[in-house]
Amino acid sequence: MSSKEKSWKEIPPAGVCWKSSKTYLTGDWKTYQPVRDIEKCTKCLLCTIFCPDGAIHWKPEKGDIEFDLSFCKGCGICANECPTKAITMRI
Repeated sequence: MSSKEKSWKEIPPAGVCWKSSKTYLTGDWKTYQPVRDIEKCTKCLLCTIFCPDGAIHWKPEKGDIEFDLSFCKGCGICANECPTKAITMRI
């Protein structure tokens, strides 16, 4: 390690979230939010796999997916990966 690099012990704890991801709602960070066109959606579940925030859930009792906007950061990965373009990002 060079003299300019800090060890993990020297990094201030401010960069680490002190709450669990279940209690720290991050959805208010977003500028865009996903909107799904139900007619285009084939329920392939790729959006649930690619969502980095785990904000899209398969609800077996409904036989459908659900967006949890309390955790969605509006990154648009779900819309980008959707093979049928059933998800768009809107302000």
